Amino acid sequence: MCRWDPYGAPVTWDPTAPGVLALPSGRLIRGRGLRDAPPEGPSPQFGVYLLARRPEPVAWDAEWVRWPDFGLPTDRAAAGRLLRLAWKRSAADRVEVACRGGRGRTGAALACLAIIDGVSPADAVGFVRDHYSRHAVETQGQHRFVSDFPNTD
Repeated sequence: MCRWDPYGAPVTWDPTAPGVLALPSGRLIRGRGLRDAPPEGPSPQFGVYLLARRPEPVAWDAEWVRWPDFGLPTDRAAAGRLLRLAWKRSAADRVEVACRGGRGRTGAALACLAIIDGVSPADAVGFVRDHYSRHAVETQGQHRFVSDFPNTD
């Protein structure tokens, strides 16, 4: 499920680290708020950043989804493609999904990743609230975005 370094250590997140969501398949994705300092430990290898404005460059592969605070992605199809890419990359890489606070937009994106991973759209928000943050998915619009998220390409 994950790539191994030459010394035999997995190239993945610590599943017990704060903010790390274990999907039903065993894939690990870290969610976080960018207003806080990065957590201790390894850097991501791929990041998806959900912000109204383009984020500062980072030292790893990263993509930006224009997604205003308390709103929805301005291009929902593009957001879906990037989330599917993040899910695919999470099989071998440390993937991070983040917005400013790490709750609403990040929670909605993590719920969509859970749907891609096989969680039903009806259960995805509850799954993320149970396993990531009880405050995940802050608005009715974000909740609808998750409920309407297609679980296939």
